[in-house]
Amino acid sequence: MSGTPSGNVRAQFVVVHGAGHGAWCWYKIRSLMETSGHQMTCLDLKGAGIDPSDPNTIFSLEDYHQPLATFLSNLPQNQKVILVGHSSGGVSLTDAIHRFPHKIHMAIYVAANMLKHGFSTDQDRKDGQPDLSSFGNVSEIEYGMGPDEPPTSVKIKEQFQRQILYNMSPKEDAILASMLIRPAPMRPFRDRLVGGPDADRVPRVYIKTMHDRVLKLEQQDAMIKRWPPFKVFVLESDHSPFFSTPSLLFGFLLEAAASVECI
Repeated sequence: MSGTPSGNVRAQFVVVHGAGHGAWCWYKIRSLMETSGHQMTCLDLKGAGIDPSDPNTIFSLEDYHQPLATFLSNLPQNQKVILVGHSSGGVSLTDAIHRFPHKIHMAIYVAANMLKHGFSTDQDRKDGQPDLSSFGNVSEIEYGMGPDEPPTSVKIKEQFQRQILYNMSPKEDAILASMLIRPAPMRPFRDRLVGGPDADRVPRVYIKTMHDRVLKLEQQDAMIKRWPPFKVFVLESDHSPFFSTPSLLFGFLLEAAASVECI
């Protein structure tokens, strides 16, 4: 696959990172996109990447997703984008297709939480919450509102990041990530997503990661079964295909977009 579609129209992709990450994690994909003539906007959600907000002060999904909502709200009236979300960024995509379905050509979930109403039921939590207990005590948890209050942010300890997040990724990318990962806010993910009447009109694609140690394959399959997308791709990748298999991920993104004539 050449990565360059026929015709003069180019797609606009908007990508959303997962917990603890930021716009920086998409640098390889953005380079491939721009080389092929597409536009890719890489957003930092609130408290992530270079956004200055303290993640321990972010308590709602509305607050956490504010940068994405602002971006979509400011799009010209007749312009649509292709949303791509990784890991917990899938919650951001689902929130967006409930709130801004008329702004979105397609939502592409990459090793991501694809839960129609977020983490609102026990089944949602079973399907979408990572269980890292087999690796030991891997989490640094902060109690920004005091030790007697629920936790406010979480981060995977640096010594476990390569093993869990980047087990098939180049060492230099794992090192870069270890220098840039921030604690992720926890409180927002307790919010239930309120369904919009047109959400199911937005085509959804799921990209499975077969060697994922965060969102296990059976969890990905369960979410696909419960809320079926119109297309599923499979990557022989760890949880972070933007590092481990960037060219293949790039090709799948273009193929998915072409399948509904977004490009």
